[in-house]
Amino acid sequence: MRMSIDHQSVLSQPSALEFKSSTFSVPVLVLSSNDMADIAQHLQDKIQKAPEFFKNSPIVFDLQELNRRNLEIDVDQLVDLLKQNGLLPIGVRGGNNAQNQTALELAIPLHSAQTSAPAKPQSPPKTVSPPAPEPAALSTAALLITQPVRSGQRVYAHGDLVILAQVSAGAEIMAEGNIHVYAPLRGRALAGVQGDLDSRIFCFDLQAELVSVAGHYKISEDLDDSVRGKPVQIYLQEQSLIIKDL
Repeated sequence: MRMSIDHQSVLSQPSALEFKSSTFSVPVLVLSSNDMADIAQHLQDKIQKAPEFFKNSPIVFDLQELNRRNLEIDVDQLVDLLKQNGLLPIGVRGGNNAQNQTALELAIPLHSAQTSAPAKPQSPPKTVSPPAPEPAALSTAALLITQPVRSGQRVYAHGDLVILAQVSAGAEIMAEGNIHVYAPLRGRALAGVQGDLDSRIFCFDLQAELVSVAGHYKISEDLDDSVRGKPVQIYLQEQSLIIKDL
């Protein structure tokens, strides 16, 4: 018996999968020492300051500075160390051929090291007005996000972080400085992740799963109903996390 095929039905069936381009932030561990004991100690110190940020966090490790200094490192041992501390290595960059080969054998993909050489100092022109005075201190520019931060996404800012859209449940936003969310905050927000006790979190609508300042945190169950769904600021006062209406 010959079976007929409904070509229209076959063509209309949805594909089992599709690839989509996406952008997300992953912390990069830049190594400048090959002393495993020293790396382990500094790693533990960092994790203790923001345990929720580093918990099961994907991470890329950068070996470019080590290779620039001709310092050898055991990639196998480094990967084990990262995993023992709850980190999930998902990439290596700046490695040499042997290091890259070891990483690939461990199913860790290679990432391009995108660094630029420092600009060479130039002599000032002979006939120009005096240069403007240098600022007393250099500050890291704020990172501005205008799109929603969706579930599963992570955003990391080396200075302040400003978000003009909602942060969905299951998303994580992290900053070494302050965090400003001008929309509902439903995910996890961690400010001062490098230990800045003066960092603060500001949001228009507090519905967070977790908020943290310099490693001091509260989960959703710890949030008082009086501050839920309201514009608030979150800061440290005498080692206690304070949530106050704006």
